[in-house]
Amino acid sequence: MSFFKKLKDRMFKSSSRIDEGLDAIIEDGAVRDLPPAESEDAAQSVAAADPALMPDDQQQPEPGPEPEAKARTAPEPAPAPAPEPAPAPKPEPAPEPEPEPAPEPRPAATQAPPEPMAEPAAKPGILGRLMGRSAEPRRALDDDMLEQLEELLIAADMGVDTALRVTANMAEGRYGKLLSASDIKGLLAAEITRVMEPVARPLPIYPKTPQVVLVVGVNGSGKTTTIGKLASQFRAAGKKVVIAAGDTFRAAAVEQLQVWGDRAGVPVLTAPEGSDPAALAYDAMTKAEADGADLLMIDTAGRLQNRADLMEELAKIVRVIRKKDPDAPHNTLLVLDATTGQNALSQVKTFQAMADVSGLVMTKLDGTAKGGVLVALADKFGLPIHAIGVGEQIDDLQPFDPEEFANALVGIE
Repeated sequence: MSFFKKLKDRMFKSSSRIDEGLDAIIEDGAVRDLPPAESEDAAQSVAAADPALMPDDQQQPEPGPEPEAKARTAPEPAPAPAPEPAPAPKPEPAPEPEPEPAPEPRPAATQAPPEPMAEPAAKPGILGRLMGRSAEPRRALDDDMLEQLEELLIAADMGVDTALRVTANMAEGRYGKLLSASDIKGLLAAEITRVMEPVARPLPIYPKTPQVVLVVGVNGSGKTTTIGKLASQFRAAGKKVVIAAGDTFRAAAVEQLQVWGDRAGVPVLTAPEGSDPAALAYDAMTKAEADGADLLMIDTAGRLQNRADLMEELAKIVRVIRKKDPDAPHNTLLVLDATTGQNALSQVKTFQAMADVSGLVMTKLDGTAKGGVLVALADKFGLPIHAIGVGEQIDDLQPFDPEEFANALVGIE
């Protein structure tokens, strides 16, 4: 199963998902029959282009082939077969009963006429065929429909500003036209793709080594797992990777990183519990440089964006790293939990101010019916989205593809 097929299957399971909401919006004001005047005009215009599309009761019958009765003569009757000679008598005591004589065949000219062939089913008229080609209900794109679309996108965590902008672009040049749910899904997917394409960029790799990748985020966002998956993928691509377990306050985070390190063949540098994470980051840079590592990935403790003391500690890590290398960290990845919804916007704003975030990774898209927050993030901040995740397996974290994501978001198969 491909990653984005898995994304479609897992992504939106609640009744408020976008594809079902779009179906409901179309059904709410669907127009299934054309007005009589419009139907007559449509029939006449189509008839002018192709008379074969007219209703059968208005079509002129096609002239049939000329009868050929005069050219043909009735066939002569076939002669009756001559009777066979009677068989010689046999010595049996009781002669067998004679069979009944077979009926004489009738002359061909007097045979009953063949059964007439069944008449072909009458073709539907112009309206029947036009409506048959478009079985989906359709609805005129008007103010009420646009308002319903905006509410649906806001409910999917796309945000008010982004939802208004997306629906306005969808309506441009289409106001008053009849659209089906498939039409709306296609338009919405195209608009989301347009918003997301500029931010769909893989994690850049620089020639300078070691390239320092600092990973930040709130508690439970999936930082540790993301680091393990990225390290494994870079290791598989031939890069030499070192991990620094900078979450010195949570023993479980260190153990989890060590499990991933063993699985990927990547060394994990640790420090005693409760030690200064900034000091560990500095020592890890020295070690990675000595070992000739291509990448150094530094985990950090989860911290809420509204905790000023914890955010200051993160700023200290950045200051210490830059004493070793003024350009470090070369990448600062903010890992976001998709289930937090609009709260992700405030997280990006705060972490960007404290740690100069360079790119995003969105996890847990399989656990939410409101993945539209990723569209809002792209629209508001324009930060690169390097990868998205839908599970715990190594292949459940993949580079971000805007078109596939948009199709999964709106429910296009």
